[in-house]
Amino acid sequence: MRIRLDINNKAHRQRIKYVVGDFVMSNLAWFTYNIVRYQMGNVAGYGDLGTYLTSKMVVLGQIFFPLMMMVTYAFSGYYNNVCRKSRVQELFTTAASAGINTLLIFFLALINDVIGVRGSDYEMIFILWALLFGFVYFVRAIITNVASNQIRKRQWTFPTLVIGSGSAAVAFYNNQNAMRNSTGYDIKGFVNIPGENPVKGTELPHYDLDDIEEVCQKEGIWELIVVPTRNDTEQTMNAINRLFGLGLPIMISPDRFNMLQSQVRLSDFYGEPLVNISRSSLSDSGKNIKRAIDIVAAIIAIIVLLPFYAIVACIIKCTSPGPAFYLQERIGLHNKPFSIIKFRSMVQNAEASGMPQLSSDDDPRITPFGRFMRKYRIDELPQFWNVLKGDMSIVGPRPERKHYIDQIIKRVPAYALLHQVRPGITSMGMVKFGYAKNVDEMVERVKYDLMYLDNMSLLNDLKILIYTIKIVFTGRGM
Repeated sequence: MRIRLDINNKAHRQRIKYVVGDFVMSNLAWFTYNIVRYQMGNVAGYGDLGTYLTSKMVVLGQIFFPLMMMVTYAFSGYYNNVCRKSRVQELFTTAASAGINTLLIFFLALINDVIGVRGSDYEMIFILWALLFGFVYFVRAIITNVASNQIRKRQWTFPTLVIGSGSAAVAFYNNQNAMRNSTGYDIKGFVNIPGENPVKGTELPHYDLDDIEEVCQKEGIWELIVVPTRNDTEQTMNAINRLFGLGLPIMISPDRFNMLQSQVRLSDFYGEPLVNISRSSLSDSGKNIKRAIDIVAAIIAIIVLLPFYAIVACIIKCTSPGPAFYLQERIGLHNKPFSIIKFRSMVQNAEASGMPQLSSDDDPRITPFGRFMRKYRIDELPQFWNVLKGDMSIVGPRPERKHYIDQIIKRVPAYALLHQVRPGITSMGMVKFGYAKNVDEMVERVKYDLMYLDNMSLLNDLKILIYTIKIVFTGRGM
């Protein structure tokens, strides 16, 4: 555990380096731009450069705009993962952030300063972009280069477990040790996948899958690499499903990844390329924007719907005995259980036997008002609270109970991949298929959720929301 704390601290220091570097360079870039702007004659009414730079407008801009730039950098996802950065991705992310900041500054502060000569105006915009990009990228590249050299020289390593103990896992371990430049994996041992024949005689310990949580804590494990020898999709996916609950990056080689029925997202090109299956196809910037939209939308929805919540709760209390709200355990991000909150649409103690039961159109447990709520999806509205807490997103695969997940994974092993994202109030499966009345229909609906996972984007989220609103207002919820 001490090892993991040390690496976490080092990663935290690395993030601070990037944040401080960005802030200092953004300030210098904006200050330099103001000097260039004055020297090129694009400002008037000031006696000399010193008077201009100490003017109220420039001083306020020197405070406000660098802070605004930092918000853009944060939303770009640049600070999400700071340990292993792609040089190419860093280049494009910095260029894009500089472009966004340039446009924001232009429309907020510079649009009234255009002199009407298109070439000169374009020149000033390009100079601003070049300064923002050049200053910030210069420091970022230095910090990234130092970290990359430390990783290559094995001065900075990440404790790793190989999930698999057969010949393929041992071959992967030997290949990593034989590389002249390290990729950062400090392999601490092998984890046996049920059904595999472990290779004996290796110097590293072998662990059982049941003990993996304890091992990860003891060894301070940072990453997991899945290297199965047998082409047993069900056993491999069962193992992967248990790994999601650890909240660690899960990597797998591309030649074994095609059995998971998903798009390939390579994480590294040096050494053996690996696919990160614990990370969705949505970019880091997309994830940040999606979460920000979720929080803002959830706050607005809860405030606006509060009177409606009270009315619905009163009707439920008046039409059937029992509480207005209903809590039920579901499985969410990283295979973690959480309590989903809904308006109660069934009679109290609808599952008195203790066994989970799916509902059907003519289910006698559904109350008359509950049937109306389900038709218009009103029973789902309290889940904005789950969104605000971080258990759910507005759009994402629908969360299921463990009882049904275990059955689905036996038939669709790739279902385990859905736990790499937050579940949603609405989903492609709910829009295209609707409520499932049995496990067969749940399996059918999973295909749409897996399709969503491979095509995650903010645009697709918007489309799903539009279709959901249409379903709600036309009463096609059941």
